[in-house]
Amino acid sequence: MLKTKRTAIATALLLISSHSYANTISGKVLDEMGNPVTSGEVQIMGTNKRVDINLDGSFRFDNVKLGLRELHVASTDFVHASTPVQVDEQGVSQLEIKVLSSSIEVLDVTASAFHASNIESASPINVLAGENLDHKQAPTLGDTLRNEVGIHSTSYGGVVSSPIIRGLDGPRVLITQNGLDASDASRVGPDHMVATETSSAQQIEVLRGPATLFYGSGAIGGVVNVVDNRIPSDLDTEGELALSRNSVNSEEAVSGFAKSSIGDFAFNFQGFYRDADDYRIPGFAENEHAHDDHDEDHDEGHDDHGDEHDDEIGAEGIVENSQYRTQGFTLGSSYVFDQGHIGFSVEHLSSLYGIPGHSHGGHEDEHDDEHGDDDHDEMHEHDEEEEDVRADLNQNRYQLGGQLNVDTDLLSAINFGMAYTDYTHAEIENGEPGTRFSNDTFETRIEVLHQPIGGWRGGLSLHTKLSDFSALGEEAFTPASDTRIFGLGLIEEKHFGDVLVQLGARVEHVEIDVSNPFAPDLELHGHDEHDGDDHDDDQGDEHDDAHDEDHEHDDLMALDAISVDFAPVSLSAGAVWDFAEGYNLGVSYVYAQRAPSSAELFSFGSHIATRTFEVGTLYNIDEDHVELNDIDFEMETSSNFDISLRKFAGDFGFVVNVFYNQVDDYYFLAETGLFAEFEHSHDDDEHDDHEHDDHDSEHDDDHGHDDDHGEGHDDEHGEELPVFAYTNADADLYGAEFQVNWQATQYLKLITQGDIIRARVDGADGRENLPRTPPARLTFGAEFNSQNWYIDAQVMHVFEQDDLATFETDTESYTMVDANVSYFTTVQGLNLELYAKGRNLTNEEARVHTSFLKDLAPLPGRSVMLGVRTTF
Repeated sequence: MLKTKRTAIATALLLISSHSYANTISGKVLDEMGNPVTSGEVQIMGTNKRVDINLDGSFRFDNVKLGLRELHVASTDFVHASTPVQVDEQGVSQLEIKVLSSSIEVLDVTASAFHASNIESASPINVLAGENLDHKQAPTLGDTLRNEVGIHSTSYGGVVSSPIIRGLDGPRVLITQNGLDASDASRVGPDHMVATETSSAQQIEVLRGPATLFYGSGAIGGVVNVVDNRIPSDLDTEGELALSRNSVNSEEAVSGFAKSSIGDFAFNFQGFYRDADDYRIPGFAENEHAHDDHDEDHDEGHDDHGDEHDDEIGAEGIVENSQYRTQGFTLGSSYVFDQGHIGFSVEHLSSLYGIPGHSHGGHEDEHDDEHGDDDHDEMHEHDEEEEDVRADLNQNRYQLGGQLNVDTDLLSAINFGMAYTDYTHAEIENGEPGTRFSNDTFETRIEVLHQPIGGWRGGLSLHTKLSDFSALGEEAFTPASDTRIFGLGLIEEKHFGDVLVQLGARVEHVEIDVSNPFAPDLELHGHDEHDGDDHDDDQGDEHDDAHDEDHEHDDLMALDAISVDFAPVSLSAGAVWDFAEGYNLGVSYVYAQRAPSSAELFSFGSHIATRTFEVGTLYNIDEDHVELNDIDFEMETSSNFDISLRKFAGDFGFVVNVFYNQVDDYYFLAETGLFAEFEHSHDDDEHDDHEHDDHDSEHDDDHGHDDDHGEGHDDEHGEELPVFAYTNADADLYGAEFQVNWQATQYLKLITQGDIIRARVDGADGRENLPRTPPARLTFGAEFNSQNWYIDAQVMHVFEQDDLATFETDTESYTMVDANVSYFTTVQGLNLELYAKGRNLTNEEARVHTSFLKDLAPLPGRSVMLGVRTTF
């Protein structure tokens, strides 16, 4: 009897299910000439039902729900198309969807909850993928992206670089790996490497605007998402292996991945290895012109020091201490089923790299005994003679992720991710560990996407992040801190005829706990060129007394623990209007609040990378000493307007972006014109703990001034650093970007692009320029692409930057000429690419205004990279 009832119930459910789902949609995708489109996919919007387009252009869906459905066609060389379809019991057959060819590569964005491509978003999106990514790939993330429209790079001496988006970087630009924070220390200092690898990336996405609200207040300037297949989402078998050698630094690199499956379980391995020497440059590493300008400002009391520095302006033809050795691997596996997948990955990354700008050559005899450290002496033979400042980075990352296509009446999908990252970064001076940075992060993100409700598609994001950051050692410029973030985001979109409306909102709770903030036991002074006659003998005696009283960073007493919390709220609205065939207009507004980072609030110490003494907003600089501020910190509040005009259909296309970003309480690091003096211990009893102090003292005598700062070192004062203080003031950032593509022939495409930005902030004397604002750029390029050959060349002119902040020096213009040549063939069933990449082919001396090392480390000189890549 019970069995009979169960059978009846099952039969009834089957009949209901059959009535609701026994419907099909089938058809073909054609181009504007009526020819079949042979690649891409079709998706039913609001669900995760998607199928590939067959070689004859056909596609088919089974078991489709009744009602009005929207089909979305995505193919790289064509404009994505959305087509409404009314599904009844008879289904839909012989449907024809026509798409327009595009001169702009159209790519979907995985980091957005919207089904958005780079030309369908209300805000600009940059996407690098496929061969385009291969051609632009560089050892660092910033250098890989630095030629993209609106994106610059911090460019720290060729070993480290991080993206700058429209003049914003650091804690305002979130770097993610498959949607989860990279969780390194790259947001704290420009010498800290971004712990994500580009050689294994399938796609790199740069988002701005509403879609960034899923990622939190740390994405107020944008999100850079590095996408790889470490957790496989399908059962396909594929792989890649690439080998290369670069002439400019003798870099040898190997990278690759292999993915396959056994039954319903997929497995993936990816790894890389890079080893490079110091890179070559035209002329001297140190900027002679900047040195001359600096000497003109010096008073007579510094003439001897200036003359001494004239005799030695750094190495010629090379940037010392710019070598690196980086390697890593990732193992991943997932269970793939009809409704999605779930998987796990383990990653290890390590890097030992030099920190340019701190070369201490000429003292090798004195420090021979210190160079015997087995952990570091094998890196390069020449390092036995010149031991410099290095960084030793290690990261282990464990990531869980997956997708469940539930397709119920209420929900369409659940995406989830979880990552634990154990990051350490030790700075090595003369073979001895110095400051050690660590960051342990545990992050979770769940995205719940709902079925269309009144035509609205979207979902909720639940996000938590726990970060335990510490910096221990003499160069620890920021105290240890625990940061806890909980966020709830909502993002929705709906079509109103030819207009797509996108809305977003997010609320957060951010709490920062600092157990041992530094006490401001430090006295400051100015130089004659900054403070007139203040730097007299009496002041010198006063500072001698200060040193006698041990006013050193190492001896600072700890304050009581401090806990601060913030509740950022962010809102966004955007619209995309397809006002004519092949054209659209995107408009967006984002109101976003950002909680300041621990470094911006609590920094107090010497920063080896920037050669500065950094002071957070907890402290107030009052003439020649430092006091505590009231603990009442403001959140940064941004109102950003963005307008994008796009023509994307046909052989001629363009994108023009105009933006204006008004920021209240903008936190930035500004030079004060003051100098902090402190001494390292030179006593024999303390030598074991401070072996690098003598080395630092000799470095002071040999190198004297910082690039932009008048450092007057002497034996009596020890080491002296310019004081940079975090401050918050109202700022305006605005600018424009454009890109024009013309498919001149079947094989030849011409490209022109450029960008310009202006950044102003309220200062003591009115409106002032923000420090390190990127200069304007203009690029002309051409691409030739046939069946077996790919050739491109581009000429980029970077204009002079003379819109300067206080104490900044201008940066000269330069022109870079780059080219790529690839030959494609097949050998025994393997796809083979032989390639050559030429960079700075005219051997131009180029200095990056956004870099802290602009006057110590120019960009690399002429280079040619030869390589081979095979795929299967």
